[in-house]
Amino acid sequence: AAPLTSLGSNRVMFHGKHQPGITDALQACGHLVAFDLAAGAGRREAAALLRRWSATAERLMAGEPATHDDTAVARDAGPSSLTITFGFGNSFFDRTNLQKQRPAALDPLPDFSSDHLDKARSNGDLWVQIGADDALVAFHALRAIQKDAGGAARVRWQMNGFNRSPGATAHPMTARNLMGQIDGTRNPKPADADFDQRLFVPANGEPAWMAYGSYAVVRRIRMLLDDWEKLSLTQQENVIGRRKSDGAPLSGGTETTAMDLEKTGKDGSYVVPINAHARITRPDQNGGAAMLRRPFSYHDGLGADGTPDAGLLFICWQADPLRGFVPVQRKLDRGDALSEYIRHEASGLFAVPGGAAKGEYVGQRLLEG
Repeated sequence: AAPLTSLGSNRVMFHGKHQPGITDALQACGHLVAFDLAAGAGRREAAALLRRWSATAERLMAGEPATHDDTAVARDAGPSSLTITFGFGNSFFDRTNLQKQRPAALDPLPDFSSDHLDKARSNGDLWVQIGADDALVAFHALRAIQKDAGGAARVRWQMNGFNRSPGATAHPMTARNLMGQIDGTRNPKPADADFDQRLFVPANGEPAWMAYGSYAVVRRIRMLLDDWEKLSLTQQENVIGRRKSDGAPLSGGTETTAMDLEKTGKDGSYVVPINAHARITRPDQNGGAAMLRRPFSYHDGLGADGTPDAGLLFICWQADPLRGFVPVQRKLDRGDALSEYIRHEASGLFAVPGGAAKGEYVGQRLLEG
């Protein structure tokens, strides 16, 4: 892990085959924000907005101030691994009269039994994901993006998240969530032969403007921490199917050891319970369905009853959500032990086009094609 003194110098490139913020390492601070186009704004205004946003993202990710009205919030700081990622919601295509270019994979997600969704904090015409290893750098980017929207778009919802800071552990390791569980063990790895196939739309995919793009499912998942923390360590591990200390499967080994789903204990019962979260979500138990989970934790204070409004800003990436997120969530709906301790409170699905080449802006092939 890089020493903390070098955090500010870490830079992610804006231009590339894919947009930033998908395969990059988790950052310490994050902001998610959705916008709706203003009344009367259409394709022309959307193109001008994405052009402004792309220019601002390129500058800020290089550690430079915004072109206009920079707030100086991030003065003295370097890029700090800042990434800014842009996506389009289903409704964007109606607003811009581009219905024929809307991907079939962007059809609304089905209803799930675990949903308790707040529609005001779900979906949106446009989605922006911001991540950085410094909180001021992340906030600076959020303000710049919001100001760039001008009269073309208004904020629909915004959420703030965090992860462990790089360098806070003795060695790099998989992140933990607010339940204390290691989260992300079975993520696809860039070294996997089918990594790109699982995550990204191919060069000849449909529609053509989504080449090298991906689809982001965003879910605000509240963790019922007061109930969860009443469980014993053994009960918590049985809910997940992995050891809390190191993420190893209950069937034995280390975090990366393959889970033995057939192993039984002295009483004849499965060592990894039949309804354990890790058993149900395994790709080989879901027709090979896989997605790259890249979440942020969140905490928005305490409710009137003293319970924490805290949990996971779940973000997962896949080439097709109908083959990635949807089959896994449907199976979780049918008997996941973890469902008793979480509540899905907001949801969104966004088409995230491929990266912009030098001199281009994100979404240009859609908006000017």
